[in-house]
Amino acid sequence: MDQPQRHGDTELDEINTVTERIIGCAIEVHRVLRCGLFEALYRSAMAIEFDAAGLTYQREARLPAVYKGRLLGQYRIDFIVENLVIVEIKSVERMNPIFDTQVLTYLRLAKKRVGLLINFNSRLVRDGVKRLIV
Repeated sequence: MDQPQRHGDTELDEINTVTERIIGCAIEVHRVLRCGLFEALYRSAMAIEFDAAGLTYQREARLPAVYKGRLLGQYRIDFIVENLVIVEIKSVERMNPIFDTQVLTYLRLAKKRVGLLINFNSRLVRDGVKRLIV
């Protein structure tokens, strides 16, 4: 018997679909380029894959940091995909907890629910993907 769909499930389903498509793009980039390159190259390759997959995105989206109504500066988010998922690209030997904090800060400030932290310096890129939720 079908369960009635609860409020918000449609958005969550859409987010899940988008995150899987993003991970698919990352797998293809890693398959072709492997690990060991600079983050900027992976970002460029991901943009190519997003285009090929028909995903809409903002690259290096600027996010203002405001304190008591005054602009302190701006964060630059690697990608916001389908206006739903924040994607932060890394190419590091070891993930640092500060990267999680970075993505969680972006999510909070951008009022998004889900972010993907993708480390391309992994033998299998799927092992380098971390999903963060607020």
